[in-house]
Amino acid sequence: MCGIVGAVAERNVERILIDGLKRLEYRGYDSAGIAIVDNQSDLKRVRAKGKVKELEKALTQSALHGNTGIAHTRWATHGIPAECNAHPLMSSNEFALVHNGIIENHDILRQKLIAEGYTFSSETDTETVVHLFHSHYQKNPNLLAATRATVAELEGAYALGIISRHTPNELIAVRQGSPLVVGRGIKENFIASDPIALFPVSNQFYYLEDNDIAHVTLDAVKIYADGNLIERQLHTLEVNCDVVERGEHRHFMSKEIDEQPQAIASCLENRIGKSSLLQTAFGLNTQDIFSKVKHIQLVACGTSYHAAQVARYWIEGLAGIPATVEVASEFRYRSPVMQPHSLFVCLSQSGETADTLAALRLAKKMGYMSSLAICNVPESSLVREADLNFMTRAGIEIGVASTKAFTTQLVSLFMLMISLGRHHHLSAETEKFFISELHQLPKIIESTLKLNSLIANLANHFAEKKHALFLGRGSLYPIALEGALKLKEISYIHAEGYPAGELKHGPLALVDKNMPVIAIAPKDDLIDKIKSNLHEVRARGGELFIFTDDANLLDESSPTTHVIEMPSIAPVLAPIIYTVPLQLLAYHVAILKGTDVDQPRNLAKSVTVE
Repeated sequence: MCGIVGAVAERNVERILIDGLKRLEYRGYDSAGIAIVDNQSDLKRVRAKGKVKELEKALTQSALHGNTGIAHTRWATHGIPAECNAHPLMSSNEFALVHNGIIENHDILRQKLIAEGYTFSSETDTETVVHLFHSHYQKNPNLLAATRATVAELEGAYALGIISRHTPNELIAVRQGSPLVVGRGIKENFIASDPIALFPVSNQFYYLEDNDIAHVTLDAVKIYADGNLIERQLHTLEVNCDVVERGEHRHFMSKEIDEQPQAIASCLENRIGKSSLLQTAFGLNTQDIFSKVKHIQLVACGTSYHAAQVARYWIEGLAGIPATVEVASEFRYRSPVMQPHSLFVCLSQSGETADTLAALRLAKKMGYMSSLAICNVPESSLVREADLNFMTRAGIEIGVASTKAFTTQLVSLFMLMISLGRHHHLSAETEKFFISELHQLPKIIESTLKLNSLIANLANHFAEKKHALFLGRGSLYPIALEGALKLKEISYIHAEGYPAGELKHGPLALVDKNMPVIAIAPKDDLIDKIKSNLHEVRARGGELFIFTDDANLLDESSPTTHVIEMPSIAPVLAPIIYTVPLQLLAYHVAILKGTDVDQPRNLAKSVTVE
C-alpha cells in the first residue's frame, strides 16, 4: 500500500522520482522520502512527514543531484507516520532501501541484528531488511548475492528497491507478493510499484513475478528467478499522460464520477450486439465452462464486495444459479466447503488486493472447476493467476474512493449473469431486453449526472451531521452499503447501510432530527415495502432524502422530506444508476467539510497488505 519508484539514468533523477511519487500518492501519503547516490558516490537522503509536497519543500533546502535513486510514499503499517519511519531506510550510509508490504518475522530478525551490533532508528519492519542486507554484503560484497541471501530469510509479502554507494549505477528490485514493474528507457531504466508512476519516461514494462530479482543498470535489465537468468515479456502500454491529470476538475474523484458514461461504454464495447451478448465476451473457451456451472462463489473486498453482493441478486434471481458472496479476508481464514461444479469469481480494481489474491490461490488449491478475475488492470497478479479474466476497462482510477471502477464492475457482473443465464433459466427474449437496456445505460448515466447541482445543494443538510443511515431493499441494499461507505470514506461522517426491512429491528432507535436517512427507492416490486419503512422514519421525526423515479412515492409533502427524482430505467439495472447520486452526495459533503477528497486519512487506494 506504499508507492515505490526508482531510476538509473545519465541525467539527474531527482525530478523523475518526485514526479513518480506524485502519481503514486494514491498508494500512501503519511510520509515520503528520496535517496540518491550523488556524483561523489555518497548516499544522500531527504525525508518528510506528510504528503509529497512536504518532501518537495524539504528538497528546496537540500536538493539532491545524482543519476541513481529510489523514492517512496508511505502508508503506515509498522510505526507511526513520522520522519524517522519514512522510507528510504538506510544502513551505515552505505545502502538505502524502500519497501512495500509486511515482513512478518521482523521481530526475530531485529533481535538477531541487534546481537550483531546493529542499532535501529525507526519502528518499522523495513529497517530490519536494510540492516540484514548490509550484514550479508559484508560477508559477500556482491549486490545479487546479498539480495538472494537477504530474501531467503524474509517471511511475508514485499516489494523492495535497493541502491548502494558502492555500486552507484545499479539498482536492485525484488518482488514477493507485492506488485513491482521495471520500466525500459534509452540509456536509463526504472522501477515502480505501478506503471502509472513512469508514464512520462517509459511506456515499456516488465511485470515482475513472485521471487523475481531484477538487476537494473543504465543499459540492461536482468531478471533472475531461483538464481537463474530468465526472460520476462516486455509490455508496451499506450497511455495518454492526460489520464493521470485532473484537467478542469477540482479532484480526481469528480473527474472519475463524470467519466462513468464513457467507462461503461468502453466496458460494453465489442461485448454486446444488437440483441444479445457476444459469445466471445468472456473469452473463446468460456461457454463450455459456463454451461457446466452449478454454483458461483464470489469473493472481494471493500467496494468490490458490494458489487459482488449485487451480483448475487442477479445471478440467483435472473440466471437461476445458486451464488454465495464472501469477504476475501474471511474466506481465506475459515474452512470453506467447495460446492460441486463451482466457478470462483474474484473482483478487484487493482488486481493486487492481498486478501483477494490469497483467496484465489486458496481456491485453486481447493480445486474449483475454474476461476474468473474481474479486474481493471490487465497485467495485475489477479489477472495473471486466474484461469479466466474479464477487464472492466474503467481506465486509470486515482481517487481512493472508487467510483467508475465500481460501476463498471456492476456492468461486468450483469454481463456475466447473462452469459451464465443463457445456459440455465434466461430466455433469449429476456436477454434481448437486457441488452437493449445496456445500450441505453451510458446515456442514462449522463442524465443522472445532471443532478449534480441539486445534490450539491442537498449536501448542505449534512455539513454539521455526525451520522447517517442509508436504506435499500433487494439488490439496492448493497448500494445502500456502498453509499454509506463512500460518505464515511471521504467526509468522515459515520454512516451505515441497512436493508430497509431491518429498520424496526434496531436502527429505528437512532432516528431523530439529527440522523439523516437516505433511501434508495426505485419503482420496482418492493416499492410499497420501502414506502412503509419511510413512513416509519417520518413518524419519528427523521429527515428523509429519497432517490426515486416514482414522483408520487409519498403522498403528502413535508419540509423534512427531500425527493430527488431519478431517470427511469429497468429495475434490474437500478443498482448501477442509483450508485451515481450517492457518489455525488459523498463528494459534495466532503467538499463542505473540507476533507481531502482524493486522499482520505488513513486510507490508500491499493491494499497490497493484509
